[in-house]
Amino acid sequence: MQNIIRQLDAKRVQARLGGGQRRIDAQHARGKLTARERINLLLDPDSFEEWDMFVEHRCAEFGMGESRVPGDGVVTGHGTINGRLVFVFCQDFTVFGGSLSMAHAEKICKIMDQATKVGAPVIGLNDSGGARIQEGVDSLAGYAEVFQRNVNASGVVPQISMIMGPCAGGAVYSPAMTDFIFMVEDSSNMFVTGPDVVKTVTHEQVTAEELGGALTHTGTSGVADLSFANDVEALLNLRRFMDFLPANNGEAPPIKPTEDPHDRVEHALDTLIPDNPNKPYDMKELIEKVVDEHEFFEIAPRYAGNIITGFARMEGRTVGIVANQPMVLAGCLDIDSARKGARFVRFCDAFNIPIITFVDVPGFLPGVSQEYGGIIKHGAKLLYAYAEATVPKITVITRKAYGGAYVVMASKHLRGDLSYAWPSAEIAVMGPKGAVEIIFRKDLDDPEKIAQRTEEYRTLFANPFVAGARGFIDDVILPRNTRKRVCKGLAMLRNKDVKNPWRKHGNIPL
Repeated sequence: MQNIIRQLDAKRVQARLGGGQRRIDAQHARGKLTARERINLLLDPDSFEEWDMFVEHRCAEFGMGESRVPGDGVVTGHGTINGRLVFVFCQDFTVFGGSLSMAHAEKICKIMDQATKVGAPVIGLNDSGGARIQEGVDSLAGYAEVFQRNVNASGVVPQISMIMGPCAGGAVYSPAMTDFIFMVEDSSNMFVTGPDVVKTVTHEQVTAEELGGALTHTGTSGVADLSFANDVEALLNLRRFMDFLPANNGEAPPIKPTEDPHDRVEHALDTLIPDNPNKPYDMKELIEKVVDEHEFFEIAPRYAGNIITGFARMEGRTVGIVANQPMVLAGCLDIDSARKGARFVRFCDAFNIPIITFVDVPGFLPGVSQEYGGIIKHGAKLLYAYAEATVPKITVITRKAYGGAYVVMASKHLRGDLSYAWPSAEIAVMGPKGAVEIIFRKDLDDPEKIAQRTEEYRTLFANPFVAGARGFIDDVILPRNTRKRVCKGLAMLRNKDVKNPWRKHGNIPL
């Protein structure tokens, strides 16, 4: 028995070395941690239970039969983050460049299947050279098996991808189907075809960082949600992020005890809205003043900044925040913001997270590029997401809520549970000036009359009281009391139970 134990210990030592000390040193020289160092930093101390440490590939072609490393380039298992169960896989770049073989894929599929069975999140730490070309179609089949698990787990357990190195070709489609993608700056990239192929086919000169780096995907493409300076910052923020999420679609979001009073009054909010309706203000200030302990975890802050999305807590319970940002494009909805908002709303609805919407929207962004780009269908995504959502939905209109954008932003007409308005709210088909220029176009040559009509329209419609008279607004509230009213509303809605008609699935306008 002692001899067998010594053999086991030796095999474990060999497996933990991955590709060997030389490759570990090379990984460190790039400013990157090894797979096991990343897992140890992400999970609670001594909580990681590794699976399939001794799995090896089964390829004999191209000299691979003489090159086998225990674990086959991916470390898999489960552990806890702040005491809560998660499953994790971390590709090991020191072993065959983290490339995916059939055995490698089977290890990932095993933990994804188990996570779905027990109802726990899946976290993928990606650092891979892509498909292992020596295995040919077997490696492609391995990717397909992983993709199928991503689809099966979607909306059942949260799936998070952290890109910590290369992720190219078919490998990008697994992260793309997960709920959130985070990246590490200067050391990670994602693209379907790399710079060399782009140069050959389209004759465009581009670096890997420009084509698929963290700043590109968090700011230009919107593929990734957040980026971090290095591995350590990324993993510590991932731990913080996971605290907001429920374990699965059958559980309520976690509760974090707080001493922040639910009826805290914020007098500063009474002066947040400028007197000039065309002057912007920072909606993030409102969010941070309303939520527990001013803590707001923003999602995709660098992409489509005219809409804000992220997680916070109210009375210790996780909520999703969606808000127009007057500081960017005057808060107008456009293609990118509609897509960003819709995906976030659907995630919250899938995982029982109440949605709070702060509205200051003058309409959809006009322009040829928007119409040619399909703003009609993209805008409908946000409309569809809000209308489909059955979680508690509370809306606060702070200033402008014009036209179709008023309807789209979680209005009462889309089964919004509570709709509040600040006294500064303007709910109308369009702004007073534009409306008067259409209604009284015959008087455009008379500035005095137009000014009079504009003020008349503003008095009649540019306020919350017409909508309140129709029952479309539940109450006009003082800005300082926003936190108290929202907390009371969430408490009232805690046992809300609404079900959509049975169907295989809806057909969202993708």
